[in-house]
Amino acid sequence: MSDLLSRLLDERDWLMADGATGTNLFNMGLTAGEAPELWNTDRPDNIRALYRSAVEAGSDIFLTNTFGGNASRLKLHNAQGRVRELNRIGASLGREIADAAGRPVVVAGSMGPTGEIMVPMGALTHERAVEMFHEQAEGLKEGGADVLWVETISSPEEFKAAAEGCARAAMPWCGTMSFDTAGRTMMGVTSAQMVALVDRLDHPPIAFGANCGVGAADLLRTVLGFVAAGPERPVIAKGNAGIPKYHDGHIHYDGTPDLMAEYAVLARDAGARIIGGCCGTMAEHLRAMRTALETRPKGPRPTLDEIAGRLGGFSSASDGTGEDAGAARERRGRRRG
Repeated sequence: MSDLLSRLLDERDWLMADGATGTNLFNMGLTAGEAPELWNTDRPDNIRALYRSAVEAGSDIFLTNTFGGNASRLKLHNAQGRVRELNRIGASLGREIADAAGRPVVVAGSMGPTGEIMVPMGALTHERAVEMFHEQAEGLKEGGADVLWVETISSPEEFKAAAEGCARAAMPWCGTMSFDTAGRTMMGVTSAQMVALVDRLDHPPIAFGANCGVGAADLLRTVLGFVAAGPERPVIAKGNAGIPKYHDGHIHYDGTPDLMAEYAVLARDAGARIIGGCCGTMAEHLRAMRTALETRPKGPRPTLDEIAGRLGGFSSASDGTGEDAGAARERRGRRRG
């Protein structure tokens, strides 16, 4: 029996994913340094509202509030013993909202990076990383997630460990990396290298792509890099709502609903099949994206000049693949949303 996401991809030209988790929860009162995953048990109505807002805005897929729900990240909050519980409840709240939607909606179990550096550069072994991802995957599976959603990964070694953790749970999965460093991930992976990595996995994802990173223009340049490599699997685009700005004591993303509507159409035309937002993307952005995707006809694949003209310029001259690929690299924020 095919999984729900694969069936929907077979039936439709594109699917819309959700927007930000963190931005929306901060607007509900989450404070800096607080673990969002603890709200799955402490403030479940807020998490239901988060999920419901994405569904009502037209999302076909929404991600669970479990991005930092692995043992390494939860240890920072003395909650490493609650991995299965917090992931199970995060997914079960999502299952409740999806089942009440009146249409097929995919509950995607979010799995972010461990926050540790893997060997040989760091201390985290492959075996331990697989254990952490597997533990999280089992919790999400128990809660009723349709698919696992590995996101914001920088290292190929961590991506491989996540794939193995999903395989051990016998769950379908999707995987995205964050190309936030002059067209590469923080650990140096290019768009073409990610396509090759995905093709070599024993348990490959249903779909793969990019999330977060810098701005929407940069993310679409990465999507064009994926497509140029001729991938067999659907491509995911989940870009930030503009660029973060510090204003009145908080971070604000400057992307308007109109800009994100342009981004969504460009992402579709560039070859992405799953299109959503990341940091700063709110329900009003999603509604504009859905309307644009439904009403604006598919056009030719955009050029880099078109993308820059409609979304703003790129943050770096290089996409990470040319002779200037060693251009300045700047570490950027890690949390989705």
